[in-house]
Amino acid sequence: MKIMDILLTDAVILEIESTGKSEVLAELSEAAARAEASLDADRLLQVLLDRENLQSTGIGDGVAIPHGKMPGLARLVASFARSRSGVDFQSIDGQPTHLFFLLVVPEHSGGQHLKALARISRFFRDAAFRKALSEAESREDVFRAIEEQDAKF
Repeated sequence: MKIMDILLTDAVILEIESTGKSEVLAELSEAAARAEASLDADRLLQVLLDRENLQSTGIGDGVAIPHGKMPGLARLVASFARSRSGVDFQSIDGQPTHLFFLLVVPEHSGGQHLKALARISRFFRDAAFRKALSEAESREDVFRAIEEQDAKF
């Protein structure tokens, strides 16, 4: 599976406006719902908040991978957002989060869900990839960075 195949390109946010965790999740949900008709922003937000209540999806190194399972969704979808100033996302390393990669999967996706999460996590372990996303000046720069990572793995 290539990340570009599931990326909602119209939901990519170069500079997220929100400064708090729940507001970031709301902004991500709204962008994803605008780009994918089968998503409801309010339902998605609740799924993401419920997941965050279990444990933060802030994985450290300025990265968070908010994710959840949605009933009625036919396929995996993903989006990306960036905050240059950073957001307190209760990340495991206690540092501000700058890069957000949203993953939404069908309710009964099983192993596909875990494979997608593992792939995205691997991408973000690469400091050069994080730097490319941090420095991206346009959506095209974001897409190019993701395509290059897709080609590596």
